[in-house]
Amino acid sequence: MNRAPAFWWARRPSTTALLLSPAAFAWGSVAARRMRRPGWDCGIPVICIGNFVAGGAGKTPVEIAAAEILKQAGAKPFFLSRGYGGRAGTTPVIVDPASHRARDIGDEPLLLVQAAPTIVCADRIAGAKAAIQNGATAIVMDDGLQNPSLRKRLGIAVVDAALGVGNGMCIPAGPLRAPMEAQWPEIGALISLGREPGGSGLREKAREINKPVFDACLQPDSAIARRLAGLRIFAFAGIGRPEKFFATLAETGAVVVGTKAFGDHHAFTPSELAELSLQAQKNRASLITTEKDAARLPSSFKTEVLPVRAVFSDPLGFAALIVHAAKG
Repeated sequence: MNRAPAFWWARRPSTTALLLSPAAFAWGSVAARRMRRPGWDCGIPVICIGNFVAGGAGKTPVEIAAAEILKQAGAKPFFLSRGYGGRAGTTPVIVDPASHRARDIGDEPLLLVQAAPTIVCADRIAGAKAAIQNGATAIVMDDGLQNPSLRKRLGIAVVDAALGVGNGMCIPAGPLRAPMEAQWPEIGALISLGREPGGSGLREKAREINKPVFDACLQPDSAIARRLAGLRIFAFAGIGRPEKFFATLAETGAVVVGTKAFGDHHAFTPSELAELSLQAQKNRASLITTEKDAARLPSSFKTEVLPVRAVFSDPLGFAALIVHAAKG
C-alpha cells in the first residue's frame, strides 16, 4: 500500500468517500463473507498480528516482541509473511539475510529474521507446513487478520493511536479492509500504538466487548538516540506514516534540517538516492532513515539508521497474553 488518500483519515466521511460508498459496500460484503470461511488447523499455535486498515500501523516491532516472549517461554517461533513488495510466490522460502534482498522477499522479513526464523510464502497454509517441517512450535503470522486460510489461536490488531480507523469506511471509500463488525470477532486483543489519543473510540469499543487493550509506543535505540542529539540530519522514510519517524527523530534532540517522505514499501531509484545525498550535502547534514527502509537500499548507499522497538505500558500483561495463546 502506498500513500493512502488523505480523505480516508477524516473523522467524518467526505463527499468523495460518500460517492465511493457503493464500491465500499461491495468490497466490505465480499471481505466479510470471505472472513467467515473456516480455516485449516495446522496443529501448532498461530498468533496473527495485523491491523484493521490498509497500510502500516507499526506491526513489525510488535511481532518481534511477541517472538521474543515465545522464545523466553521455551517455544520455537517462526514468522510467516507474504513478503509484501517482494517476488516470492506460493513456494515457501526460508529467509536467508545473507542472500535474500527486499526485492526478492519484501523488506519486513529481513527485519523479522533477525529475531526468529522467517518463512515467506503467498500461500499461508504451505508456509505453515514448511515452518512445522523445520521445527516450529509456534507461528507468528505477519498480517492476515482478514485471511481465513489458517485457524488462529490469537488475533491481535495493531492500530495507530492517532489515526484509528479513519472515517470508518471500507476500501476504496476509507481504509478498512473489512467492516468492523466482521473484524472484531477475529481479534483477541487490541494494541494502541502511539501517544496520540485519536483512536480512543476503538479502545472504548474493545473494552466494551471484553477485548483487552494494550498501550504501546515505538522507542528508538537509546545508544543511537544519544548520538543523534545535536546532530544535523536529513531524514527520509517510505513507511506508513513517515511523519511519525520524523517526530521521533526530533524527540532525540537531533537537528532535523529537512525531510523527504515516500510511499510505504517504496522502491528507491538511483536518481532518488542521488538527490537525497545531494540534499544532505547542501544542508551539511547526515542522512538517516528507518530500519525497514534500509532493508530496501543498496549496501553501498551510506545513511544512518534508527532502529525502534515496541515498549508496552503493561509488558507483563502482554507477555501473559502471548504465553497463554501459545499454551492453549
